[in-house]
Amino acid sequence: MKKYFLSISAVVLGLLASSCQKNQGTTSPETSAAPVTSTQAVTYSNPVLPGDYADPSVVRVGDDYWATATSSEWAPLYPILRSKNLVDWETVGHVFPNKLPDWAEAHFWAPEITYDKGKFYIYYTAKKKGGNLCVGVASATKATGPYTDLGPLVCQEVGSIDGFPIRDEKGDLYLIWKEDANSVGKPTPLWGQRMNEERTALTGEKFELFRNEKGTWEGGLVEGPALIKRNGYYYMFYAGDACCGRACTYGVGVARAKDIRGPWEKYAGNPIMKKNETWTCPGHGTVVSDGKGRDFFLYHAYSANSTVYPGRQGLLDEITWGTDGWPSFKNGSPALTATAPYNTNAKEELDIQEEFTTSTLAPSWQWFVEQTPKFTVQPGNGGRLLLQATPEKVGSVLSKRTIEADYTATTAVNQKQLGQGVAAGLAAIGDPQNAIGVSVRNGEITLWTVKENKETVHSKVAAPKGDLLQFKLTAAKGDQLQFAWSTDGTTWNPLNEGNPLNGDFLPPWDRGVRIGLTAKGPVGSSAVYEWYRLVH
Repeated sequence: MKKYFLSISAVVLGLLASSCQKNQGTTSPETSAAPVTSTQAVTYSNPVLPGDYADPSVVRVGDDYWATATSSEWAPLYPILRSKNLVDWETVGHVFPNKLPDWAEAHFWAPEITYDKGKFYIYYTAKKKGGNLCVGVASATKATGPYTDLGPLVCQEVGSIDGFPIRDEKGDLYLIWKEDANSVGKPTPLWGQRMNEERTALTGEKFELFRNEKGTWEGGLVEGPALIKRNGYYYMFYAGDACCGRACTYGVGVARAKDIRGPWEKYAGNPIMKKNETWTCPGHGTVVSDGKGRDFFLYHAYSANSTVYPGRQGLLDEITWGTDGWPSFKNGSPALTATAPYNTNAKEELDIQEEFTTSTLAPSWQWFVEQTPKFTVQPGNGGRLLLQATPEKVGSVLSKRTIEADYTATTAVNQKQLGQGVAAGLAAIGDPQNAIGVSVRNGEITLWTVKENKETVHSKVAAPKGDLLQFKLTAAKGDQLQFAWSTDGTTWNPLNEGNPLNGDFLPPWDRGVRIGLTAKGPVGSSAVYEWYRLVH
């Protein structure tokens, strides 16, 4: 959740007077805005992107900030988010909203959004069909798309990930990326190579910038390179050690060089950001300036309280530049509360309510990369969602991110319009092989677990008569899950009261838990949902 406060100190804040590019040597349109002053400084609390927004990337063009983040195995791929202030974000589209890139099949990680000469570019990581990880790129004339995929740029034998573009002092375009050698137990070089202006191929010979040093904080890898130019130096912010899951040890380091080819000097004070009591495993972000001399770092971290269940969340921190030219962060760890770049909307997002009263779903809905659901939104008569069933795994899924460890989700299934043999319900979902949920089928309510694609039925009760059947999922500490049903939303009938199901197996190493509507059954049949709510 996002919380905003007014500090007691008097600080003048203004809207940006000029546009800012992501400090990578490219050009962007310039606009100006009349300054707006306030007698009080506005502060914000992290996260600014609550929920699973790993590897966030941000660029400023005109008066807008644009961001994206890892999708992993959840479609639609690579959200496009917009903000006026780096704090209040809105999902306004996706890079690949309807289908996967033709050449790729999985592991849609680490997108980097940039703007150059009138075009937006998204450099992204994906697994090539029948092959390994590659860095690809897509382009568009508008941040919201439509994007044209330009295909993969580099596909090394052990995998290539985390692409980042930058121009050198001559204006030549380069791609910087990581060789994913830690996947086979080897050091991880960060490479650079010239790239053509069409972004369709790398040219010339690649060169190494630097690699991880064993026995240091970097541990088994360095990755997530993000470069800027400042006072005659290239600065690279990068992540080191283990990124994900309960055993993560991530941190943020920085290195600099006067020539992009090196030699690169790692800062003696690395890591410049590490965990604190509230946020753990910070890393993999990008730098953006407010155009008035303040630089910010948008990156991810796990909540120490919610741990892995909501996933890696998007945080924002200001960079301080020392007299020695090196950057640092206040307290060397993620900020809990900080002064905002400028005014925020001062709002909280606590309750997600979907009544299905518009002709399309909100862009925050997600589904499995490998299984695109067929659905129809029927806005008339109060609104309904019709989700076609599939017999595979947990069935068709439409889901939402969770943002904390404690939450309550509810939905209403229209039994009258439930297809024959369809199990329609509500579930906490890790991936297609792991979920815990409740569903109704053929007049019977079932509480179930699917673990490693094996189903266990915990209880069954007769479904009540009537059109609408409501389900409720209550989560505590991220993995203690209780389920109930109701006909009126007031009187709830528990299915496992006092005996919560343990969902600690749900989150994959690189993802958070989603709460989704499920429809499992014969092809061509469907389930109808009247509404969906998720309250944290």
